[in-house]
Amino acid sequence: MLIVENLVVAYDSLEVVRGISFRVEEGEIITILGSNGAGKTTTLRSLSGLHRPRAGRILFKGLDISQLSAHRVVEQGLCLVPEGRQLFPDHTVMENLELGAYRRLRAGERAEVRRDREQILDLFPRVRERLDQKAGLLSGGEQQMVAIARALISRPAFLMLDEPSLGLAPMILRSIFDSFVKMRANGLTLLIVEQIALLGLQVCDRAYVLESGRLVIEGPRETMLKNPQVIEAYLGKKAIA
Repeated sequence: MLIVENLVVAYDSLEVVRGISFRVEEGEIITILGSNGAGKTTTLRSLSGLHRPRAGRILFKGLDISQLSAHRVVEQGLCLVPEGRQLFPDHTVMENLELGAYRRLRAGERAEVRRDREQILDLFPRVRERLDQKAGLLSGGEQQMVAIARALISRPAFLMLDEPSLGLAPMILRSIFDSFVKMRANGLTLLIVEQIALLGLQVCDRAYVLESGRLVIEGPRETMLKNPQVIEAYLGKKAIA
């Protein structure tokens, strides 16, 4: 579904992503792990059209999207939930959702958007309870749910999430990560960038580890959970010799 080939991304003379290649098959949940500064967010920004790569290709369903603008990438079916949520704090939750559906509403899909919104609110009941509240007054967990709902209402085929655990309480974290599995069951493909390795590994099919802009380890979930390097560096335990 998504093929990334030799992707190089730079800010001026500084290369942040250094020739990475990976793929995501339809219906998978893929997690990219890595510490701060590894290049995880830059990778997602390139996939979503927010930063043009210096070299390499990004293929989505066979189409090269490497040079497409962000709104054209969304039209192809890829959507990003950015780090830090980036909601419109002075707008209500409902207004934030409508902004996520802007393209579809302009195309006259109001009835379809309404049906999709109801399904999304079933996934996040707490969002339904907050529709008339300003987004800036919600808790961090509620804001994350709204950010995900805003992305889903654009009806993506491929959802990217940048650090969805950031600043959230453990109970909310479990609920949100459980929702990713439900989304996959409903036909969505997900790419999750996550610093809390155990969370990302618990829900994914396969994972990649990004260090200093290069992919250094990859494998299925079960293999990654037993990998001594992953255990020692990312799971907070000493690898067993």
